[in-house]
Amino acid sequence: MTPTLVRQHLSHTGPTPRVNLWARARDWSEIQERMLVPLYEAVYERLEVGSGTRLLGLGCGSGLALLMAASRGAAVTGVEPSRPERLALARQRLLPEPWGVRARAGIRLTDGSPGGAADAETPAYSLVTAFEPIGCLAGDSEGLGELLQGAKQLAERGAPVVLAGWGPPERCTTSSVLRVATKLADPLRSAGSWRPALRDDLEEVAQRSGLRPDGSGRVACPFGYADVDSAVRGLLSTGLFDAAISATDPAQVDKELTEALHPYQRLDGTVWMPNVFRYLIARVP
Repeated sequence: MTPTLVRQHLSHTGPTPRVNLWARARDWSEIQERMLVPLYEAVYERLEVGSGTRLLGLGCGSGLALLMAASRGAAVTGVEPSRPERLALARQRLLPEPWGVRARAGIRLTDGSPGGAADAETPAYSLVTAFEPIGCLAGDSEGLGELLQGAKQLAERGAPVVLAGWGPPERCTTSSVLRVATKLADPLRSAGSWRPALRDDLEEVAQRSGLRPDGSGRVACPFGYADVDSAVRGLLSTGLFDAAISATDPAQVDKELTEALHPYQRLDGTVWMPNVFRYLIARVP
């Protein structure tokens, strides 16, 4: 699941979290990313993504949303500015030339800013997506505005721009588990503490970026895991708990996260947490 479920806010110049970033990226790709598939499908269906679509995915992560669009015939470009480990997995998934497999046509992946996703010969994009949900951390939309400003310059006039966010806490079971990150990260709470999603989060980001809101929707995206261990690995892969790990230690975070998940473990050992996510369609002026 585009990026990412939550946007990382640990400074790259500050203390390095005591985590294996490559292992976390693999857990994201293999466990957590698929939780947002219903969101991707709902958006692509509503916007009739197909062979005529030229899609620019901001914060593309390990590329599942791009792969789904490409399977519909769309030409896709992914930009991943902050997680090189996930981008490397996206390259394996979408551009596997080193393994002797013919690369899919119309696919481009790049790090850095959206400006690296086009040149003078690249047609304007007809759809921009920012699937990494906001509205879970204080300040988690910071940096998104800059990406959207860059993407606007590459998109057609009137092209839809899709933003995603967490639904209200009463509709997101996972919210109670995510509060563990805030509790453990104190005194680092000011750098990305949990907060409830607000009704107009997405509209505010769109308006600050000079985009015109033009419709929205809600999608059920339950988080389901084979067991508690998979749930812990999947949730840790979001990056939300990295500040807590820096403030305490990995064992303490694992312990408290495991305890928080117990109410959602079913008799067969699986973990099931219903959630609702919201998306906004805005237009490039």
